[in-house]
Amino acid sequence: MGKEFEITYVFTLFQKLLSALGTTMFIVVASILLGIVVGFFIALPRLYQIPVLRHFSQVFVSFFRGTPVLIQLFLIYYGLPEVLKLFSLDVSKAPVLLFVIFTYALHSGAFISEAIRSAVTAVDRGQVEAAYAIGMNGYQAFTRIVLPQALAISIPVLANIVIANLKDTSLAFSLGVIELTGKAQTLVTATQHFIETYIALAGIYLLISVGLEKVFNKMERRLLSHEKRVAPESMERGSSKLITSYKGFVTRLKLGKGGSGV
Repeated sequence: MGKEFEITYVFTLFQKLLSALGTTMFIVVASILLGIVVGFFIALPRLYQIPVLRHFSQVFVSFFRGTPVLIQLFLIYYGLPEVLKLFSLDVSKAPVLLFVIFTYALHSGAFISEAIRSAVTAVDRGQVEAAYAIGMNGYQAFTRIVLPQALAISIPVLANIVIANLKDTSLAFSLGVIELTGKAQTLVTATQHFIETYIALAGIYLLISVGLEKVFNKMERRLLSHEKRVAPESMERGSSKLITSYKGFVTRLKLGKGGSGV
């Protein structure tokens, strides 16, 4: 049994937990950046229907989306060194943090690849054909037409992936990495204040998640700002057409009543 609950310990433990925040954020940032690269290369074979690589991409995505992160951590940490020994590569002395980041990068990459694929396919194909019609090549059409729109579409999904990745880092302590949850475990053992420690831990995760959500919302609004400018103009043109049609209808109605029209 732990010690009696004391609210003051929540604030004390909150400050102590912040010392491990840097490790957690480093895992999140590094794994997401690598995950974007992984996701991009995993999404390409399925976007362009490359025969052999397309099947490999499907298996990769199915495995990392269909198995728990904890199992993936154990498989990569204990299994990858054994596989690399077959190629005379010894990574057994590599820092545990590298295995953790690599695992989360692959895990996030599987989800990011699906976000990229769905966002790219959501862009109207007619816009790409119009880009080809005015002389753009495939690279120019992708970077100037498809990519900006796909990025705006994928921002909400990417935000969910980043926040989920932040929460999944709590499993890294199972390999001995002292991030937020690992630090909380040591504080629980040292102080025996279980509830206070986990309240403080939950508060930190919540604050970071809310902050990330606000950042991604701002990015989404910025990327979609051009649509907000176009929308009022479209509404104004629509209103003008409606007024013109109404005036024409009234004119024809008056002519009909006078006997000279209908």
